[in-house]
Amino acid sequence: MTEPATDHRRAIAERNDEAIAGAALRLLERRHALSMAAIAAEAGVSRQTLYAHHKTIGDVLGGVVDRAVAHALEGFEAAEAEHGDPAAALERMVAASWGRLTGLGALKQASEEHLPAARVHHAHAPLMERVRALVERGQASGAFRADLDPGWLVTVYFALVHAADDHARASGGDRARALTELTMSVRAVFDAGP
Repeated sequence: MTEPATDHRRAIAERNDEAIAGAALRLLERRHALSMAAIAAEAGVSRQTLYAHHKTIGDVLGGVVDRAVAHALEGFEAAEAEHGDPAAALERMVAASWGRLTGLGALKQASEEHLPAARVHHAHAPLMERVRALVERGQASGAFRADLDPGWLVTVYFALVHAADDHARASGGDRARALTELTMSVRAVFDAGP
């Protein structure tokens, strides 16, 4: 008889955690100052419930980052970058990144303020591994330049994606055009040339 009660409590806890993560993200998107009281109010939960899930704003943001990375990873997997021509796979990866990683500038900034860099880096490891595998495959095939370290190209890749999103948001530019320019920029950095 205790199992259904446990399942019910787990379901409530998962709903609360989703509400808390969504609330933090909405507050960030509106550029609202983060506080535990504001997050609880936005989530529609008591502060006691919030503190039962997360002790600090950093804990809340860690959960939001983990959810954002999981969402992005779904897009990366759908891009199937491990198949086909590395240059074409890179374009699919850029499109997946644009669709899944962009619009999270406020989360990126808040994470830099409230989370240790090692925590953010660890959370992003699955995404970086996917891009690194593609870089190494492209370098081995001769499609991508081999004079730069794969780790550096991964860093540049994510920097370009985030910079393109920042630029598109700040300038109010056309996101389709920004994706085209991002794709061209990534291709220019990665291309092995003639």
